[in-house]
Amino acid sequence: MRSVKFTTDNIVKLLHCGAEFFPALEAAIDAAKVEIYLETYIFSPDETGIRIEAALKRAAVRGVFVNVIVDWLGTGKEQSQRLEREFAGAGVHFRCYNPWFRRGTTRLHRKLCVVDRHLGFVGGLNINDDMRDDEDYRVILPARRWDFAVSISGPLVMEIHREMEAQWMRMGRLQLNLRTRLEQFKALRRRRPPAEAEPTMAALVVRDNLRNRRTIERAYLQALGRARKSAWLANPYFAPGRKLRVALARAASRGVDVTLLLGVGQFRLQDAVARSYYPKLLASGVKIVEYHKTQLHGKVAVIDDQWATVGSANYDGLSLFINQEANVVVRDEAFAVSLRQHIERGVADGVPMRQVDFAKIPWYKRVSYGIAYYFYRYTIKLIAWANES
Repeated sequence: MRSVKFTTDNIVKLLHCGAEFFPALEAAIDAAKVEIYLETYIFSPDETGIRIEAALKRAAVRGVFVNVIVDWLGTGKEQSQRLEREFAGAGVHFRCYNPWFRRGTTRLHRKLCVVDRHLGFVGGLNINDDMRDDEDYRVILPARRWDFAVSISGPLVMEIHREMEAQWMRMGRLQLNLRTRLEQFKALRRRRPPAEAEPTMAALVVRDNLRNRRTIERAYLQALGRARKSAWLANPYFAPGRKLRVALARAASRGVDVTLLLGVGQFRLQDAVARSYYPKLLASGVKIVEYHKTQLHGKVAVIDDQWATVGSANYDGLSLFINQEANVVVRDEAFAVSLRQHIERGVADGVPMRQVDFAKIPWYKRVSYGIAYYFYRYTIKLIAWANES
């Protein structure tokens, strides 16, 4: 298992929701000179998806090498087929991850982009509109989906690029004109302007079924194990393994102010599984807040205002043990404080869970939470077994 490898001199900018992320992504695509890699779980046919699709086509038409990977399950069979036809006509290279579960049960859940090996994006945002439901883009949300990404320039971008290029090669032949692209990249390096922000220490942390099976989980465990003052964590799907639950409880028991902001209301079974963990966590001193305002999709955390992470990994068995995921970990106080303030605002909009209130829930509901937990637990084991067999 690989350790977290930090690089210095990166410029990392936090992007809140699609209102900040998609204009930045589109501008980067439109400014591309040589090459674009993009990976996403969902590439929706809504307004935002069509807008990014058009930008990628424009880039390919002007001679940029554009490589796009979507997940077959997340994007859907019909939309994947449509994108393949549309992109082929514009010269965009397109691949669909694991159609019909031919490579087992694992899914490509990463949300990554690298433009000209100079600017990268990592986060939780799919290519879909902020105001439309993840499961059905025809359903309008009550407010913008709560989510985050980061833009990155600096040495870390090459780490992200290598990871994405390796993914592309694993899925098929790499289309390259090596001599032409080498000359183009040399010219780009000569024209790059200096950075205009303070450098940051950051690392890419991925999860796969090769050398990084538990790297993301371990990054969380190490950060929680070193926490001394506060831990703010937000996630839409809460069903972690025992190690992460114990790490949260132990941090709270030694005096760390641990707050969990959890998304609810999207999947009834998921909500029941999450609530099965509440009694023990609340008893250990962990604060739990449920977010009902709109879809909470952000997968973020801040520890002691020094360590922060933004990415695609949920706190559940699919993200931590089965799917391909990618997070960025940042060690920078200003970045951490900014992200923590966003989480605090989310907490203020949420509904706190208390032991006394949870005890008042009818016994049959609490029993249903336990049943949901065991159903989920053995389903994940079955999916993991199918993935490895």
